[in-house]
Amino acid sequence: MAEVRVDELSVHGNLVRYAHAGTRGPVVVLIHGIASRAAQWEQVMATLGDHYRVIAPDLLGHGLSAKPRGDYSLGAHACGVRDLLASLGHDRVSLVGHSLGGGIAMQFAYQFPERIERLALVSAGGLGPEVSPFLRAATLPGAELVLPLIAGSWVRKAGRGLDSVVGRFVPAGLREALVGFGSLGDPATREAFVHTARSVIDVRGQRVDGRDRLYLATDLPLLVVWGGKDAIIPVQHGLTVAESLPSARLEVFAQSGHFPHLTEPRRLATLLHDWISSTEAAQLDAHSLTQRLRQPVA
Repeated sequence: MAEVRVDELSVHGNLVRYAHAGTRGPVVVLIHGIASRAAQWEQVMATLGDHYRVIAPDLLGHGLSAKPRGDYSLGAHACGVRDLLASLGHDRVSLVGHSLGGGIAMQFAYQFPERIERLALVSAGGLGPEVSPFLRAATLPGAELVLPLIAGSWVRKAGRGLDSVVGRFVPAGLREALVGFGSLGDPATREAFVHTARSVIDVRGQRVDGRDRLYLATDLPLLVVWGGKDAIIPVQHGLTVAESLPSARLEVFAQSGHFPHLTEPRRLATLLHDWISSTEAAQLDAHSLTQRLRQPVA
C-alpha cells in the first residue's frame, strides 16, 4: 500500500490542500463531491498509488482549502483543477469524479479535451434531474439562515459519537455525510456550499445536464460506477449513460449507496486499475471536438 501524503499550494493566491500517493505511472486525479473532502479517497489512493501518481484535491470552498468569495460553478471548479495540476507539472491526466466531482470532471473534459486521457464517473451529478430533497432544499431562499441551526456543533458531536461508540457498525457513507453536514457550521464553508449547490441545483432538481454532450466523449475511455442503493442520485442515471453510450463501461456496486469509494474502496481501486491498464489514453484536442460538433446529427 502506498503512503498517502498531504501538501498545500497557493494557486492564484488561494491555498489549495491536496493529498497525493505514488511516484510513477500515469497521473490519476480523484475529485470529491459537494460538502466533501479529499480524505474520502484515502483508501482508494493507498491502493492506486502502487501503480500511479494519484492526486486528490480539496476543492476550493471545501475541506482545508481556501474558501474565497467567488465563482463556484462547474466551469470555475474545472479551471481550478486544471490550474492546480498545471502548477504541479501535470498536463495530461485520467479523471475520476464522485457526485459533484463527476460533473466537474465532465466539464473539465469538455473545456480541456487535450488534457484528459480517461474519464471515470462515480455516482456522478449532471446526468439527470433527480437528486435528494436535502440538496434541493439547500438552494431555497433563506437556506443560509437555516443551515447554521441544523448543521451546528451537535452534528459534529454526533459524528464523533458514532465513530467512538459504534463506528465500525455504521456505514462509512453515513459517517462521512455527517462530517460534511457538520462542516456547514463554519460560515465560509456554508457560503461556498450554498453557492456551489445553487450553481447546479434548484428546487426542481439538477439544473445542469451533461447528457446532451455525451456523444463528444465517444473517443474517450469512460467508466461509470454507481452504488445500487444510492439515495442521493439514482442508479438509473448510470444505466442511462451506458445505454446511450455503448463504449462506456458500467459497474454497479449493488451493496453500496452514494459513496462506493468509502464502502468498497479496495474493489473500486482494483476496478480503476484494471480499467486504466486495459485502455489506451485518449488523444483529444480542440480540433477533434470541433469536428465532432460539426458532424450532422443522426
